Amino acid sequence: MFYHLLVPLTHRLSFLNVFRYITFRSAYAMVTALLICFVLGPWVIRRLKAYQVRETIRDDGPQTHLAKEGTPTMGGIIVLFGIVVPTLLWADLSNSYVLLVLLSTVWLGIVGFIDDYLKAIKKMPKGLVGHYKLAGQVALGLVVGSFLYVHPIAPRWATMTEMPFFKEWLIDFSWLYIPFVVFVITGTSNAVNLTDGLDGLAIGLLAIAAAAFGLVSYVSGRVDFSAYLDILYLPGSGELSVFCLAAVGAALGFLWFNSHPAQVFMGDTGALALGGALGTVAVLLKKEFLLLIIGGVFVAETLSVIIQRLYFKYYKKRTGTGRRVFRMAPLHHHFELLGWPESKVVARFWIVGILLALLSLSTFKIR
Repeated sequence: MFYHLLVPLTHRLSFLNVFRYITFRSAYAMVTALLICFVLGPWVIRRLKAYQVRETIRDDGPQTHLAKEGTPTMGGIIVLFGIVVPTLLWADLSNSYVLLVLLSTVWLGIVGFIDDYLKAIKKMPKGLVGHYKLAGQVALGLVVGSFLYVHPIAPRWATMTEMPFFKEWLIDFSWLYIPFVVFVITGTSNAVNLTDGLDGLAIGLLAIAAAAFGLVSYVSGRVDFSAYLDILYLPGSGELSVFCLAAVGAALGFLWFNSHPAQVFMGDTGALALGGALGTVAVLLKKEFLLLIIGGVFVAETLSVIIQRLYFKYYKKRTGTGRRVFRMAPLHHHFELLGWPESKVVARFWIVGILLALLSLSTFKIR
């Protein structure tokens, strides 16, 4: 909004030229997101407590988690406002990249809200039935994929994606591009949701990933930087930096309340939305495979669940008794049951996330 209101006035007031700069608007989007979370957070937490919107802890999980019973959930509302409002204020709203990622965030935020509402308010233990939730994620992937296939933002690279580490190595998915987009968005959304099991874990990793993609989007939108690093130049993609930095600010703001011991959980309202947004950013930047590195912890968490289930079923079919690879899946619970304190698991997973983000950025020079 500020971009559209103030940039036309630059011929009269030259100091307003700062609103042309993505770096300026990204920085203030981050600050705005932080302030929104700090102001909105306490009020939302009080409202959630008043309406008895509380988390129910499963008794088959780590016993240390039983103390979290009754903690307000659905706090993802705070994160969503912290991302969407600053993006609307500071981004160029005529930019297709921005509109698509906002669509993804709000769409899956609504899906997650319905799930949390059914679980926390309607007291339906399973919430939104799994295949309905999956249908919402797949539908979003189909919308984003179809739009990019029919009206590509970067026509030259319409159905292509880049490979990390390899110079000028592109994969063209052709007619498989839409299913690929569906897979990336759905998979990332579920991966973040699976990781959201310890205080501050998922939201901290999201801040790290969003910061990395903020830098990637900025250099991808600059013809000079993209040429120097020999990555795809995507005109207009730099505007995604505003969204990504707003996500960083919102994540840090929410972490203020979600750090151990958590005052509020974000629930599916936040986890599904943030995961879907992260996947959409990767799709828009043609960095879907780089997402595997930047979001490596999310990938590991998801793989731990898949491996656990497949191995259990295989061994049960073969011997009649199921066996497990991990003490418990997702992976963070395995380390808890090994005796690691929750705060140590979270801190170490953050460290791994930071290292993976740095590794992902180093791939530009390794190329």
